[in-house]
Amino acid sequence: MLVTGGAGYIGSHACKALASRGYQPVVFDNLGAGHRAAVQYGDLVEGDILDTAAVREAIRRYGIQAVMHFAAFLDVGESVREPARYYRNNVGGAVSVLEAMAAESVTLFVFSSTCATYGEPIETPIAETHPQRPINSYGETKLAVERALPHFERAHGVCSMALRYFNAAGADPDGELGEDHDPEIHLIPRAIDAAHGGPHLAVFGDDYPTPDGTCLRDYIHVADLADAHVLALEALAEAGRSAVYNLGTGRPHSVREVIDSVERVTGRPVSWTMAPRRAGDPAVLYAAPQKAQAELHWKPRFPEIDAIVRTAWNWRRAHPHGYRATSTHS
Repeated sequence: MLVTGGAGYIGSHACKALASRGYQPVVFDNLGAGHRAAVQYGDLVEGDILDTAAVREAIRRYGIQAVMHFAAFLDVGESVREPARYYRNNVGGAVSVLEAMAAESVTLFVFSSTCATYGEPIETPIAETHPQRPINSYGETKLAVERALPHFERAHGVCSMALRYFNAAGADPDGELGEDHDPEIHLIPRAIDAAHGGPHLAVFGDDYPTPDGTCLRDYIHVADLADAHVLALEALAEAGRSAVYNLGTGRPHSVREVIDSVERVTGRPVSWTMAPRRAGDPAVLYAAPQKAQAELHWKPRFPEIDAIVRTAWNWRRAHPHGYRATSTHS
């Protein structure tokens, strides 16, 4: 099993989930945003997904039969400012991986997609049938890959699972893996840092059409996401039918509710300031997760926000400098 971006946040958790089910993950990562110390399950192949020949070589060397593709840029704000960078890496990189798979006759592909493909929702909760109208280039690049997948299936027999997740959060319950971005862009670790004496948390907008004026999001634990990827792989291998699934809890929480949760879990106040709205942010995003629950037999183990925050807090306390205390962050 080749896991592109397996040294990153979600990819590393997926490798652990794969190993726990008897698979042998092989991480393919350029360590541009990932961490060598996060590769705790399986070998690491250092390489860039845009290098199709290198991906083919890894597939041949390890006898790869399936690919989980996580490697992508993911900062919504940055995608608005630098669309070319996102199209080059997110679309070009995915096509490179698919091209390598086709050349080596690998036909199982699990794709890390996103709820950002939906854009501003016209109804909530959001089902897989909701129109896809992204409002930022991050969402557009993920949608472009989704739209390419049927063409690779027709031409090369590559079957796929596209998993549209909502807001990944939390850390490995065993404390082995966690979230360590530089700079950190996700709300929960930024709020924890603010409670731990770090910089003030910037809350981007309090004038959204929501109960408290701040954005509503569906926070899904990273270990639950990892479990869903393994279930999707197994369903794909068994039935050989491509599909799309939302991965979320179906429970939205506002930015202020997350701050309240961090304060409850840590027992410390979160210092925060109000900032203007961030470009490309919808007001409300939360999933209708029933399809994944019914067809993949997937059920989140951490549906409560406090439980999600607690795992993130435990990781932060044990690793105050993230992975950088034990390895060089490239």
